[in-house]
Amino acid sequence: MDVPAARRTLRTAAVLGSCCLALASGCSGFGGGPAEEAPAARAGRVTGVPLAATDLQNQYQKVIKNVLPSVVQIQASSDLGSGVVYDGDGHIVTNAHVVGNEKKFKVTTANNEEPLTATLVYSYPEQDLAVIRLDKVPDGLRAAVFGDTEKVQVGQITLAMGSPLGLSSSVTEGIVSATGRTVSENPSGGPGATIPNMVQTSAAINPGNSGGALVDLDGRVIGIPTLAATDPDLGGSTAPGIGFAIPGSMVKTVADQIIRQGKVTDSGRAALGITGRTVVDVNYQPAGVAVVTVKPGDAADKAGIRPGDIITKVGADDITTITSLAESLASDRPGQKTTVTYSRDGIERTVGVTLGEQ
Repeated sequence: MDVPAARRTLRTAAVLGSCCLALASGCSGFGGGPAEEAPAARAGRVTGVPLAATDLQNQYQKVIKNVLPSVVQIQASSDLGSGVVYDGDGHIVTNAHVVGNEKKFKVTTANNEEPLTATLVYSYPEQDLAVIRLDKVPDGLRAAVFGDTEKVQVGQITLAMGSPLGLSSSVTEGIVSATGRTVSENPSGGPGATIPNMVQTSAAINPGNSGGALVDLDGRVIGIPTLAATDPDLGGSTAPGIGFAIPGSMVKTVADQIIRQGKVTDSGRAALGITGRTVVDVNYQPAGVAVVTVKPGDAADKAGIRPGDIITKVGADDITTITSLAESLASDRPGQKTTVTYSRDGIERTVGVTLGEQ
């Protein structure tokens, strides 16, 4: 993740939980003297917990050994991030904000000390994903295995792999804290992508982790770490233990289209077909989204929405900002029917809309 991305503002509530493991032991004695612990109990107390810890440690090390070679460092002219090897043809998936507006990159893989060169295939900022391709595929390049995000459960142990602060091949550990989060990025104070169904994790996500791998203990990539939450009460500093990753299933959907067709042709995300801007009321509070342009033939156009209209509600969701509009649409699907409430010349109107595709 580039440094500005680390300051992106989270616009969704985050709930964290913790659990404790309680160990209970019992013993029995005979007669009035000090109770003597049974041999099995002694063995369980002495070796049981260390054995479990050793098993977990071995599993960590196995996953890291198998997956870390698939995680690369990506150097743009001024920004540094991470990426995941997607296939044996040299395609690497990363975040769109890692590649920015650039076309050529230096990539350091686990098996090559000298950076390799890579070229942008396509960037899709709407989902903050991009694919680059190595100009020359080195021997031993290993593609990662992506998991099914639908099977990800809260409490699963996760490992985040990437290059935080330029420290390549770094690993942090945590759990899946929540699933299904809709998160809006806010790079440098401006509007950014609104991404649905993100995986929330307690694994540390730092600048440089963006585009890396969030991995389960089966060695499957369940997400692409993208941003960490910031706490406005702490001056916008990163909130510890609240990071977000684009779900692996969405990464596969987008990357497959880019690799096969050179672009994203089916986003699966709903849209009104407008551009807009946030407007404020007399107290300078956000009060809706003013329509700036309407795409001919798209959802808003067919519903009779015109430039100058101010959208205040989509379905049951109140719309106060362009971000809240994006968040309202994030969980909807193209073709879905809803209602849009807007004002025109001071008169409020509600119309039915069949949503188009982003």
